[in-house]
Amino acid sequence: MLSHESPPESLSFWHAQRRVVYRQKSSFDRTGARMSPSTPKKNRTSGRATASGRARKAPPGLSSPVADLPGVGPKVAEKLARLHIETVGDLLWHQPLRYEDRGTRQPLSPEHVGEAALFEVRINEVRPLFRGKARLVCQGVGEGPQGPVAVTIWFFGRFGPTPQAGRSYLLFGELQQGPHGLEMAQPELVAPNQIGQIRPVYPATEGIAQPKLRQLVEAAMEVAVRDLSDPLPGAIREARGWPSLMRALQRIHLPKRNDGVPARGEPALQRLITEELATHILALRQRRAVTRQVAAPAIPPRDHLFAQLLGHLGFTPTGAQQRVIGEIKTDLAQELPMLRLVQGDVGSGKTLVAAAAALDVIDAGYQVALMAPTALLAEQHARNFAQWFEPLGLSVLLLSGQQSAASRREGLAQLADGRAQIVIGTHALFQESVAFDQLGLVIVDEQHRFGVHQRLALTDKGASQDGGARRPHQLIMTATPIPRTLAMTQFADLDVSVIDELPPGRTPVTTVVVRADRRGEVIERISQVCAEGRQAYWVCPLIEEGQIEAQAAETTFAMLGEELPHLNIGMVHGRMKAAEKQREMARFKAGDYHLLVATTVIEVGVDVPNASLMIIENAERMGLAQLHQLRGRVGRGATDSHCVLLFDEPLSDRARARLRLMRETEDGFRLAEADLEQRGPGEVLGTRQAGIAKLKIADLQEDQGKLEEAGQLADELLARFPESVHPLITRWVGAAGQYGQV
Repeated sequence: MLSHESPPESLSFWHAQRRVVYRQKSSFDRTGARMSPSTPKKNRTSGRATASGRARKAPPGLSSPVADLPGVGPKVAEKLARLHIETVGDLLWHQPLRYEDRGTRQPLSPEHVGEAALFEVRINEVRPLFRGKARLVCQGVGEGPQGPVAVTIWFFGRFGPTPQAGRSYLLFGELQQGPHGLEMAQPELVAPNQIGQIRPVYPATEGIAQPKLRQLVEAAMEVAVRDLSDPLPGAIREARGWPSLMRALQRIHLPKRNDGVPARGEPALQRLITEELATHILALRQRRAVTRQVAAPAIPPRDHLFAQLLGHLGFTPTGAQQRVIGEIKTDLAQELPMLRLVQGDVGSGKTLVAAAAALDVIDAGYQVALMAPTALLAEQHARNFAQWFEPLGLSVLLLSGQQSAASRREGLAQLADGRAQIVIGTHALFQESVAFDQLGLVIVDEQHRFGVHQRLALTDKGASQDGGARRPHQLIMTATPIPRTLAMTQFADLDVSVIDELPPGRTPVTTVVVRADRRGEVIERISQVCAEGRQAYWVCPLIEEGQIEAQAAETTFAMLGEELPHLNIGMVHGRMKAAEKQREMARFKAGDYHLLVATTVIEVGVDVPNASLMIIENAERMGLAQLHQLRGRVGRGATDSHCVLLFDEPLSDRARARLRLMRETEDGFRLAEADLEQRGPGEVLGTRQAGIAKLKIADLQEDQGKLEEAGQLADELLARFPESVHPLITRWVGAAGQYGQV
């Protein structure tokens, strides 16, 4: 082993000085005023004007802007905002991604390449550099498994004291394999008194390094000592063996070496996880209670219009459809707004359920608005409802952004005077110019694709007619099954119905996974299918060749035109105008095209029963929910249907698992649970949309076992400590407290 020499005195001095300066910058006197080394001693405890006659700035609180902390200027504050850190208190909830344990020195060995660890290195040579960002390069040697091992250390920009040749240093950083041997880039110089420390590693952004984040969090913890309150009653904590909020946060951000690395199973973390989940449940329940304080039109069950529709269609709803329709009718009959989520797998018949609800509402003299996430889906719904409702003497209106000014004016007039009984559209429905005569029901399809504020804007249309005293009923539909984990935390304000039965005539879809180099065999299969009178889709993830290596729709369209000259091939993508997309889809449905090349714009709302083959290019790049939706475009007739998932090598383990699961099951709920596990709730729910509260400490996948306990905690707080509910919601949910509205 190398003999250990203490770092030079300048290194120890630098670490000590940094701590002194930091403490001076972030400390406060007994009155709460910030102290400054330049402040005369006799004035430091006075709280009056300083020697210069200027009043000192009050110390920051947890609700103060983060810019009030020492060392945070406008540029740093702007970068912190990317991490959703805008106040001092936000730093307390910036949870570490992991921890660095500096207790054990590791040997220099290729086995540790890619690891961040503590290494001891004796510096033999130091050379300054001024190429690009490199400022210094050191050549050193450390102990390896079989003897001394050479290592190159690079420093960039500012890096503290300059290492000196002939001395040994403790370096913490990631060991890398360079072109000429082992390397380390920008390691931290560790003083002997720092050995064994546990350092949190936070989510960061460009321009904010880990030391800066740790410094700011430590400053926020100092503010919390005097400013943090604990809204969770002591009786709750004692019964569960939980620490105070301050101690729990100290365990996360300032772990002690004797206590080891914080683990999710210990009381401090369990307290924060369960409390946060319980608070989200409370916020949704509160939102539901507020929503149901207003009235809605009571609509008793009416059957004759729906019976006429079924007579025209010539089929009977499934038992699951009849059950869900009954649940909706019960809701509509009350004077409280219906808040119901209808889940149904691809092809389960949600549209017919929505039609049954709409007919009852229209029969009672009210209007219905159906909002879809894309123009293509809105047009599909408009065609279906026109075919179903117009023979019953009802007026169906499509409102979209692609309409002419004259057509739009006429449509708005029909809505305002009540001539249009059901309107279907996209985001155009919640524009200020749209006014209803009597809006009684809002139907939102594929709800997770809309921001909460967009949905609220539409439901507010029903309130405007009488000063806000009433709200329309709300029916929300999704073909993306919501895992139970998410339903309990993100949709606790909704009643949930599940259509768990497929209509007769739907055939299972056989899914196969094929390497892209076998594309020729797939093209031959298309020719066979089309020769038998059926049709096929070929889905690509891009429109044109882009930065990622994926087949583009236009390139594929040209290639297939050359390979299959005897077939008529169409193309649909998101850059087309609505009228052009509608025309191409209509031609495909009418049989003018044998094969349709498309992007994922056809993911929802496309119904062509004669299509029995789906090819999905670069399937390894898509999530399970999207693959399942695309697969659902086939199997809509009585003919055996197939889905081909084309992939490129190399495949990651996660992508391989996704494709394998797609081959094994068509169960949407099983796929949804797996999608949640792989991609996380943000992607599955579309929580990038405005108004969805994000979890700070809890993780819906890792902590789903705590949901039952969180629900029990929410019940106990409401029953025994209702005064704690509002402070908890303010702390954990804050301004996003309205996210449960729909």
